[in-house]
Amino acid sequence: MSAPEPNAIALERPATAGPAAKALPRPGAAWLSSRNLAICASVLAAVAAPALFQNFVVFQLTLVMVYGLAILGLNLLTGFNGQFSLGHSAFYGIGAYTAAILMNQNFDYYWTLPCAGAVCFVVGFLFGLPALRLQGIYLALATFALATAMPQILKFQPLEPLTGGVQGIALLKPDPPAGLPLNADQWLYYFTLAVLLLMFAGAASLVKSRTGRAIMAIRDHPIAAAAMGINTSLYKTVTFGVSALYTGIAGALGAIVIQFVGPDSFPFLLSVSFLVGLVVGGVGSIPGSLVGGVFVLFVPNLAERVSTGLSGAVYGVILLIVIFVMPSGAAGFVRRAAARLIPARNSGPQVPMGGSR
Repeated sequence: MSAPEPNAIALERPATAGPAAKALPRPGAAWLSSRNLAICASVLAAVAAPALFQNFVVFQLTLVMVYGLAILGLNLLTGFNGQFSLGHSAFYGIGAYTAAILMNQNFDYYWTLPCAGAVCFVVGFLFGLPALRLQGIYLALATFALATAMPQILKFQPLEPLTGGVQGIALLKPDPPAGLPLNADQWLYYFTLAVLLLMFAGAASLVKSRTGRAIMAIRDHPIAAAAMGINTSLYKTVTFGVSALYTGIAGALGAIVIQFVGPDSFPFLLSVSFLVGLVVGGVGSIPGSLVGGVFVLFVPNLAERVSTGLSGAVYGVILLIVIFVMPSGAAGFVRRAAARLIPARNSGPQVPMGGSR
């Protein structure tokens, strides 16, 4: 029996991780790099915005970040945990009133944010306990009751020394720190931007952590999650509390920026607006929450400019068009567009097994 030829041996040998294999692009590497570049570019653009726009536009952009943070709180609950809520205007109002009451007691405005978050976390956690028995539309009805009752509770006469009753509470706009060449609107913009980046980073870390995987497992299949040993009751209530914490901090920022809180500032329609922003931005997308904030703030104003008498109809038409064009939200639209572009960039000549370039 003769020995096999050297070329035959080379062809039968399995391919190893040589230089040619290392040169092949990893799946998703281009998307990750593009995403990181987009995040950096967005942050740089946000930092430069106050120098490019007038104070009123800076004020509007600050409100966009506030609404985006509130929508992110709803997203953690609905998008990542699967619990449906129509009551986040109540948590937004609780956070706003907490900040206003503390500022009237001569607290520094920046200390009111963790206090508002803590109060809303406790309220959300306690509300989540009885809500464990409810799912789907029944949970939505329970949160709807909370959103409907909150403005009336704020008008309750025994609470008037704290809440100001129907008159609400007026606040003073904080001055920028001494030595900074910024006006009050620009300083609140940068302060809100810093809080937003911190909270968004915290949400991203939470979603990627073991806790976040457990939360999403409960959303996808609660029975299977329980069979795997996940304490579904604990995770659901904690998620409700964290969601309320995010929305409460957004409410505190909104009170500081707008300089006024009143019972009628937090109607049920505010919860609907948060839900609309969630759907438009993308359910389960953290960056999409900011897109939802842009939609919540600017589209109603745009509809009002188009037609004062038919602003609701114009708003509805715009919403229908957006849903038709982007059925999975802005985040899903961007992902689909990136999926079509990246394969074209990654495609190249295929190296045969055991061959060379």
